[in-house]
Amino acid sequence: MDKEKENTQKKVVTQDEILQVALKLFAKKGYFNTSLIDITEAVGIKTPAGIYQHFKNKQAIATALYGNILDSLSISIDDIRRRNRKASEQLREIVDLLFKLTDEAPDVMQFLLLVKIDEFLPDEKRLLDSAPFLKIKKIFQNGIRDGELRSLDPLLAYTYFFGVISYTLKMILTGDLAKEADSYQAQAWLVAWNAVVKK
Repeated sequence: MDKEKENTQKKVVTQDEILQVALKLFAKKGYFNTSLIDITEAVGIKTPAGIYQHFKNKQAIATALYGNILDSLSISIDDIRRRNRKASEQLREIVDLLFKLTDEAPDVMQFLLLVKIDEFLPDEKRLLDSAPFLKIKKIFQNGIRDGELRSLDPLLAYTYFFGVISYTLKMILTGDLAKEADSYQAQAWLVAWNAVVKK
């Protein structure tokens, strides 16, 4: 028992471990209901000193998480845009990615879609103004320019399309829709696509 206590006190945690634990807690309990002590205990250390070696406070943890998630999403969207020329193909792959993340990394999607980032990170860009979503808006602009999508304001096209997608994902994440995300993907895609496709 003493040896176990000693190991807990001497455990060195990495930045990634802290971020993973914080993500789970923020997604489950919310940012304001998660304390540094909660994160400390979940990481498996005795005092917050191990956390302070990497982050100055809880807000710094949340800032790093938000940045990492957006960077990863941005890289994925760049890959999708390189592989596909048409707006329909790019949007289809982005929807595939979001539904896959909802099933395989629900904490990430909860942090993005359900946690109100602006309440605790007021200086960060809104989700709609972040790099990945600016790239998605560009897909709509190109699709409209190329005649593949209806002639709409690109932001309105984005709203029609992703309104369906994000609301479906939110309902899955909250448990209002009981099945896994991929059960709803085809239907959500059809409704979203029909809202913007040029007929």
